Amino acid sequence: MRRFKIPSMGALLAFEAAARHESFTRAARELSLTESAVSRQINALEQNLGVRLFAREKKRVILTRAGKLYGTQVRRALENLDRDTLSIIAHGGGGGSLELAVLPTFASEWLIPRMPRFYAKHDDIGVNMGVRTSVFPFDDSHFEAAIHYGKPTWPGTSSDYLFGEEVVPICTPSLLKGPIREPAGLLDYPLLHSTTRPSAWAEWFGAAGVDDARAMQGIRYELHTMLISAAAAGLGVSLVPRFLVAGQLERLGLIVPVDAPLVAEGGYYLVYPTELSHGAPLEAFRAWLLDEAATDPPARV
Repeated sequence: MRRFKIPSMGALLAFEAAARHESFTRAARELSLTESAVSRQINALEQNLGVRLFAREKKRVILTRAGKLYGTQVRRALENLDRDTLSIIAHGGGGGSLELAVLPTFASEWLIPRMPRFYAKHDDIGVNMGVRTSVFPFDDSHFEAAIHYGKPTWPGTSSDYLFGEEVVPICTPSLLKGPIREPAGLLDYPLLHSTTRPSAWAEWFGAAGVDDARAMQGIRYELHTMLISAAAAGLGVSLVPRFLVAGQLERLGLIVPVDAPLVAEGGYYLVYPTELSHGAPLEAFRAWLLDEAATDPPARV
C-alpha cells in the first residue's frame, strides 16, 4: 500500500517544463497556463515531496541539486510514458508493434530496404527503430530486441545468428600516389578508424602478416556512414563491411585499393531478453528476419 500521494500529472508536467527552461514564465507559455498556475503546481509539488526543487532569487528561479536530479528522472518517466502510450495505441490497430534497437548503417543499407517484404506478410505490425551502437540493459530501455554486431555475449539475453561479414579498405583513387600491390602499402596513407571497432585495422593488417604500430593511428568515427563519407571526401582509407558499399563504389567515387578481404570474427545477431515467452510482434519479426538472412544475405562488391 502506498504511504504517500503520487504527484498529479499536472504538477509533474509543470515542473518538467519549468526545470527544462529554469523559468516559470516560459513553462507557462509552453503549457498555455498562467505563470501563477505553474507556480502553484510547483509549490504543491514541493510540499508533497518535502523538498525544495527551486531556489527563488528575485525574479529568477534556479534548480536546486535535488531539483536537477528529479527533473532528469521526471523527464525520463514522461518520455517512457509517451512511448508506452504510443505502443498501446498501436496495439489497437491489430498486431501491435516492436521496439527494435538497430545499428544505423546496417539498418539503412540492409534492413530497411527489405522491410516492405516484412510488411507484405505482417501489415498489422509496426517495427519502430532506434539507434544503439553498443550493449545496453534492456530493463532500462523501451527496446524489446536489438540488432547487435560482435559476439553473443550480451548478459541476460538470447540471440540468433544472422550472418558474418568481410571487411575491405576503401578510398578515392585521387588519394593514392600509385597502385597498392601489398596491404602494407596502405600504411603510407591516413587510416580512418571505427570507434566501435578500434582494433579493426590492426586485425586486418595482422591477417596480412603486417605488424606495425601505425595501424592504430588515425582519426576515428563512430558510424560506418561517417567512415564511408570520410573516405569519399578523400580524408583517408576506411575499413568497412563489404556489403555496406556493395554496388555503390562507382557512385561514391571509391575503389578497393587492395583486395585483401578479411572475414571478421564477429557477426550480426538478433538479441532479445531471455524470458519464458515473447510477444507476437517479436516472434513474427524474428521468424521473418532469420529467413531473410538465410535466403538474402549481404551482397558482395
